[in-house]
Amino acid sequence: MSLAAMWSGNFHQIRNSLGCNCCFRLFRLHTEFIPGKVLDAGRCNPRSFTTRSEGRNWKSQSSKSSSINLKLHDGTVGSSTNINTNQSQLHEFKAIQCYDLQEKIANQKVIIDRSATILVFDIETSGFSRRNERIIEFALRDLIGGKNSTFQTLVNPEKDVLNAYVHGISTCMVNRPDVPRFKELVPILLQYVRSRQMAGKPVLWVAHNGRRFDVPFIIEEFHRCSEEVPADWLFVDTLPLARQLVKPDGSRLTSSSLKALREHYDIPLVGPAHRAMQDVTTLCYVLQRITFDLKLTVPELIDRAFRASDIIKVPPP
Repeated sequence: MSLAAMWSGNFHQIRNSLGCNCCFRLFRLHTEFIPGKVLDAGRCNPRSFTTRSEGRNWKSQSSKSSSINLKLHDGTVGSSTNINTNQSQLHEFKAIQCYDLQEKIANQKVIIDRSATILVFDIETSGFSRRNERIIEFALRDLIGGKNSTFQTLVNPEKDVLNAYVHGISTCMVNRPDVPRFKELVPILLQYVRSRQMAGKPVLWVAHNGRRFDVPFIIEEFHRCSEEVPADWLFVDTLPLARQLVKPDGSRLTSSSLKALREHYDIPLVGPAHRAMQDVTTLCYVLQRITFDLKLTVPELIDRAFRASDIIKVPPP
């Protein structure tokens, strides 16, 4: 069964989820730790960092926030949470069921086969060369939805940003002590993904032009941190999928860019283009439409996926 059989009924909820889902944002980070490894005292400064989760009641348009303080003590992470909300006013988060499902009409039971955790992601960078440039913004959305299903942060590149005209991210926005460097982001990102991952299932990362741009940048940043991209992370590039699309008259699309796909599918632009989370939102809609048109299932997407090791030997530009 294609993804469209399920997404056509549920994927529209992503519009509502933009108001309901929590957003995991990094604000301060003064230490690094690697889960499962012995901490090096020379690399670790036991100071606290703070993250903030935000949610919005879509119906009432009211906003609530909470703060989570994490501290590193003797190789363990302790946490304290301060919730500033009224439990009776919480709006139940809507789940976007983005996996194959089979319906048994006779007894009206629904069986959901979650073949993978699907994360749609995007990055913004200080330039095109993954050897010389750095990631300056990272965003993702877990298509299962729910609380804390989005993750986004600016990243301190420790260098000037000379292409602010592309994405609007300037040097002064990211070269700040309260913006995490990528080596400080890595353990947080790994921990977040593990919290979303289903036991025994892979993580399927989806990006547009991911094979040539986003994934090589992530690999390079991980290597600078002496980290390896997890082996159970699979990547799908939607650009080759977009090139298979045809118009109603049988002709090919003149462009397969994300902007062209958004216009082709009449998807409204939410926020400024070329910011990571806005592009993630657009790609979520585009992915739903592409899989509908090409009649692709999640297992078929997994079959088309590649690993970091598949492109790790490609010489960087």
